[in-house]
Amino acid sequence: MAKISVPFAVRSPLLAALPIAALSMSSAAWAQIKIGVDLSTTGPAASIGASSKNAVLLWPKEIAGIKVEYILLDDASDPGNAVRNARKLIAEEKIDVLVGPNTTPNALALLDVAAETGTPMVTLAASASIVEPMDAKRAWVFKMPQNDTHMTTILTQHMADSGVRTAAFIGFADAYGESWWREFSKLAEMRKIRIVANERYARTDTSVTGQILKIISAHPDAVLIAASATPAVLPQKTLLERGYKGPIYQTHGIASLEFLKVGGRDVENTLFPTGPAVVAKQLPLANPVRNTALDFTRRYEAAYGADSMTQFAADAWGAYLLIANAVPQALKSAQPGSRQFRAALRTALENTHKLIVPQGVINMSATDHVGLDQRSRVMGKIQGNKFTYSYGG
Repeated sequence: MAKISVPFAVRSPLLAALPIAALSMSSAAWAQIKIGVDLSTTGPAASIGASSKNAVLLWPKEIAGIKVEYILLDDASDPGNAVRNARKLIAEEKIDVLVGPNTTPNALALLDVAAETGTPMVTLAASASIVEPMDAKRAWVFKMPQNDTHMTTILTQHMADSGVRTAAFIGFADAYGESWWREFSKLAEMRKIRIVANERYARTDTSVTGQILKIISAHPDAVLIAASATPAVLPQKTLLERGYKGPIYQTHGIASLEFLKVGGRDVENTLFPTGPAVVAKQLPLANPVRNTALDFTRRYEAAYGADSMTQFAADAWGAYLLIANAVPQALKSAQPGSRQFRAALRTALENTHKLIVPQGVINMSATDHVGLDQRSRVMGKIQGNKFTYSYGG
C-alpha cells in the first residue's frame, strides 16, 4: 500500500488510504510525530469504534509545536487483524505511539507486539487484565477507560442502596465478561448481595433464551448484563420479553448512541455506571472534571450534533490529552521516529500526574497504568432514550 504523507490519513486493510486533511508538512522529517490508531470501526464493536473515530478526527494536528500525522486502521473487531495492523503501523509507518484497540480481546492480543517492538500503547479497551498484573509486557501499555473495579464499586453501592439482596449475572463469554464477573462477584459479596445465576453468551449470538430462562427461574431482585455496544441489547430485550420486571443494570460499555438506537424502549430505565463525560452537562458544579468534560462535550457536539457524547469518544480525547502531556518531556531526550523517543515517551506517560481528562484525574505510576480514582465514575440512567446523570461524583 502506497504511503500517503498527510497530517491525517484513514487507512484500512480492505480500502485504499483516504486523506482527511492535506496540510503542508515540515521539511525536517524528524520534526513530525506519528501516531497509529487501531479501532474496530466495522464488525460487532463498530458502534464503539465509530465514537472513538469521531473523537480522533478532532485531534489537533500539532503537539508541542510539532506536526503530527495520524494513521487510522480498522481491525473489523478481530484480534488477528489488530495484530496485523499494529505490526504494519510499527514496521512500515514507523509510528511513535499506538492508540487502541478499543476492545479487550484485541488489546490483549497486542501486549506482545508493544513489548517486542518497544512501542507505547494507549488502549481504549476496558478490562483491567490489559494492564494488570504489571509485568514486562504491560509496562508498555496504558489504559484510558476506568477499571472494572471503579465501575463495580458504584454499581454495587447503588444496588445495595436500592435494597437489592439477590442478583443475576449474564456477560460476554470473553475477557470482558470474565473481568466483570471477578469484580462483581467479589464486591457483591462484600455488600451482602447474593448472586443466584451466572450465565455467558458470545458477542455474535442471536439468542440467549436459555440463559435468560435460567435467570428468571432464580427470581433475582436485579440483573447485571456485563456486555458492551449493541450486543448488550439482546439479554435485556429477552428479559423483558420473558416478563422480567426487576431493575436491569448494564456496564459502562453501553454508552454509545447505537445502543440507544438499537435498544429503543427495551433499554429505557437501564441503570449503568459511566465516566463523567457522558453526563457532563448534569454533573454537580463541584465535580473536578466537569469543566474539562464540558469543554470536550461542546467541541464534540459542535461536530456531531446534540447529545452525541459517548464514553468511547471521551476516552479517545483523553488519549490525545495524555499523549500531548507526555510529548514535551519525551522531546527533551530524543527525536520522534527513534526507539529512544518511544522509550522516553513511555517513561513520560508513566509519570503523568494530576492530568484532568474528560473521564477523571490521571495519576500514573510504575504499577498503575490507568491512574484513575473514584472521581472517574458516576451512576447514570437511560431516560427518554438519553444517558442521564443519577448520582455520584
